[in-house]
Amino acid sequence: MQNFKVELDSDGILVCAFDTVGKTMNTFTKAALDDLMAIAERAKTDAAVKGVVITSAKSNGFCAGADLEEMLGGAWEAEGIDRNDPEAELKGAFAAAFEMNRVYRALETCGKPVAAAINGLALGGGTELVLACHYRVLSDGPKVQMGLPEVKIGLFPGGGGSQRLPRLIGAQAALMAMSEGKSFKPKEALAAGIVHEVVPDDQVLEAAKTWIKTKGDPVALWDKKEFKIPGGGPYHPAGAQVFMMGNALLRKQSYGNYPAVINLMHAVYEGLQLPIDSALKVETRYFAKTLMTPQAKAMIRTLFFSMQAVGKGSGRPAGLPKTEFSQVAVLGAGMMGAGIAYVTAMSGIKVILIDRDLAAADKGKSHCEGLLKKAVSRGKMTEDKAKGVLDLITATPDYGLIKGSDLVVEAVFENTELKAGVTKLAEAELAPDAVFGSNTSTIPISLLAKASVRPENYIGIHFFSPVDKMMLVEIIMGEQTSDATLARAIDYVLKIKKTPIVVNDERFFFANRCFIPFTAEGLHMWAEGIAPTIIDNVGRATGMPRGPLEMMDDVALDLLVKITSETAKAEGASYIPIPGEAEVAKMVADGRLGRKNGKGFYDYPEAGGNKSLWSGTKDMFPVTMAEADPKQVEELKKRLLYIQAVTAARCFEEGVITDPREADVGSILGWGFAPWSGGIISLIDSIGTATFVAELDRMTGLYGDRFAPPQLLRDMATKGETFYGRFGKADKKAA
Repeated sequence: MQNFKVELDSDGILVCAFDTVGKTMNTFTKAALDDLMAIAERAKTDAAVKGVVITSAKSNGFCAGADLEEMLGGAWEAEGIDRNDPEAELKGAFAAAFEMNRVYRALETCGKPVAAAINGLALGGGTELVLACHYRVLSDGPKVQMGLPEVKIGLFPGGGGSQRLPRLIGAQAALMAMSEGKSFKPKEALAAGIVHEVVPDDQVLEAAKTWIKTKGDPVALWDKKEFKIPGGGPYHPAGAQVFMMGNALLRKQSYGNYPAVINLMHAVYEGLQLPIDSALKVETRYFAKTLMTPQAKAMIRTLFFSMQAVGKGSGRPAGLPKTEFSQVAVLGAGMMGAGIAYVTAMSGIKVILIDRDLAAADKGKSHCEGLLKKAVSRGKMTEDKAKGVLDLITATPDYGLIKGSDLVVEAVFENTELKAGVTKLAEAELAPDAVFGSNTSTIPISLLAKASVRPENYIGIHFFSPVDKMMLVEIIMGEQTSDATLARAIDYVLKIKKTPIVVNDERFFFANRCFIPFTAEGLHMWAEGIAPTIIDNVGRATGMPRGPLEMMDDVALDLLVKITSETAKAEGASYIPIPGEAEVAKMVADGRLGRKNGKGFYDYPEAGGNKSLWSGTKDMFPVTMAEADPKQVEELKKRLLYIQAVTAARCFEEGVITDPREADVGSILGWGFAPWSGGIISLIDSIGTATFVAELDRMTGLYGDRFAPPQLLRDMATKGETFYGRFGKADKKAA
């Protein structure tokens, strides 16, 4: 047995310590499932075995679930499946997906009491394994959590979770947890009724053994004749309400974009009407169906595989030594600069936070202090740890303190002259090999690097707001930026636990260049007379976190006006104003700056509460579409998504970005591009380039050249190529 360390103790308790071969975290490979099946069979047939304890031999966690790479790679499937026969493929998927249920059920019905000694992280199939145990003891360690997060990668629990959890805590609580992918801390899991005990880590194994020796019951709750579903099943009056309301709530939350959520509801509703063995087959049927959807395939690829690769620095040049950072200087102590200082100090790096005077610098440090106090109040950090982090930040107007810094991150206002000035002041104090990074969100790096005496050490390090929450960092290569500088910039981003994507230099780079057309299209619609409420509701229905006008309020209208002014100045006579642009400038001139001052496209109550549309929007552009039928809604959704996607295609044509994985991950992490699609490039690939080009041609005729497909797309459509097929296997040194 390779994946479990098995020992029968003097009390007849078979202690099985999970230790997946060749993995840093326990996951269920086919071999591990075979080993667990052997354990179940031994417990069933060996009279010397009085009970079983499942625990982990690894110090970093209990089990992270199924090995998706192996499962999706076909290792769990029978040989000889005809991939050209959809029905045969579905049957093959069912058989593979049912393997985990088959094994877990064998353990659950082995006739001996089985306890889980959960001594670390248990997610997905790991939580499903412990739900199949008769008793569950959880460690109270600070990093321990349980949950069924499958919906976050386009799936739903397929190892019995969708059937056992509702039978344990009730359909309503279970559906809420599974549809949100909620994780439970130890005390939360105990309060919810998911585990029986929470004990100190060094007592987990003994507590599990004690239950077996004193109370061990080999029959699961749902296998007992007297069992009733907590809160009632689908035909119970209370249970019926759960499904009636739940269906509406899930539709409201997901807008029907996620097949996994819909199929989860089906599986729970149908499964709770059946005995557990039949219910598990219902679950597997819907799980296999979900697994074969384009949304699931795209989300798994991007949010699991690509996220891991990019999160480890896939764009880093090979062969260069790793850089350790002892001190980083941040220029500009506004919201962005203070946020950068905070995440840097949180990683244990000393920070010099510089602004024009001490008061401005101290204000930035106070922002960091506020974030730390919030973390302490929520129990996420001790006061001593918070003090230690704050002590790492030195607020000052003195550029002389930059001396000794390994990296400078400039985060002053988006003004070329201002950035040039602080670059010169900082470089006067820097060592020759130190890296200078600009947090500019729009200005070309090669233009800013002209102010540097070492352009090969100059690079863009673009954070997203709020810095403490947003995981993406866009690293921009200038014309003269060296590979060594790129490697050091990526090392810094990984050190502060962010996700780096690497792009080449162009105004707005990749993220903002693709995101801005989303808000601009909202302005086009506003100017056409489409009601702002329709525009924003449709925007949300696409899967974006906000509608375009809401998003503009969140970003700040005055900032958008400044960026527009800077862009118009840079592009000169070639600049084409966007309809609605002048009206937004007038709103700013009248003091409507967006959410930050409580008034923009919407009015925001000072005491909180729901925002309301500003009545003045209809005075600027009279409403001609106050209602939209389903066909119109679909067209508006298509406009908002396709304008972003065609821009991403142009970025590939121009070499701004070269890796589809980074484009997809960047689009979801950077501006919340419809996660159900798997990302901005996966959307095009799932539509098909030929169909996408045909639609763009149609939309160009209706709405203008902004929808015109680039030649790259036309060439790919002719050849039947996808972005992952054409660019996914490229030898990528750096973007």
